[in-house]
Amino acid sequence: MHHCSGSVYGYISRRKATILLLMSVVFFVLFAGTVDAQKRYSKSYPAGPTVRLELTNRSGTITVEGWNRPEVNITATLEAPAAIVFPQSLSGKIVINVVKDNVGRQEVGSASFFIRVPYYTVVDIETLIGNLNVTNIRSSLIRAHVSSEGDITLTNIGATMVSAENVVGDILYDGELQPNGFYRFSSMKGNISIRIPIPSSFTLVATAPSTRSINLGAFNGGSMRPLGDGRRIVGQAGDGSASLKVTNQRGSIQFFPR
Repeated sequence: MHHCSGSVYGYISRRKATILLLMSVVFFVLFAGTVDAQKRYSKSYPAGPTVRLELTNRSGTITVEGWNRPEVNITATLEAPAAIVFPQSLSGKIVINVVKDNVGRQEVGSASFFIRVPYYTVVDIETLIGNLNVTNIRSSLIRAHVSSEGDITLTNIGATMVSAENVVGDILYDGELQPNGFYRFSSMKGNISIRIPIPSSFTLVATAPSTRSINLGAFNGGSMRPLGDGRRIVGQAGDGSASLKVTNQRGSIQFFPR
């Protein structure tokens, strides 16, 4: 009985060892496949007193962050099959066009970008699908456009002109309104949140035709008045020097003090 029992235990031990070995091999293959499925790209460019970033993407998250260094640093993470990324430096302008560089390719993986730029950089970014994030920028223009689905988050912004537009997704603007500045935020479906200092001076046209969900919060007063049974609110805060237009077809519009 002892001999039989020992054989059984030995068989079980060998079987366990074989299973653990096979699991280790499978894990290694899966892990290796995950590593191979991603490629990283990194490049830096010197920046002069004026610089403009133009980035057109197909899918993936784009994050642009302002810093105090006179250079543009681009890091891209490319999912397989890896997209061609070919940045160009053209007399003060950094241009990346993933759509153009990959014309004719049937399958292209998502490309996510993390880009550091001087805080005075003009930022013009767009994608078909994916989130757009811009922070610490104080320039003449920020444009963020998602032609399908994705959130847009703009934080610590001091730009003179800002345009943020998507189809499905949330939009957050956290920043200042400059005198004589122009600010436009538009979505088909999602929440648009505006976080600005008190006091701020602007002329407002806020429209939410389907939901009538417009909440001005601490900015509701003075000449602000509803139109069309609450589908639109127009008015002026302070001297009305900045122009603020917010449109959300099937979502909400909310204001918060900064």
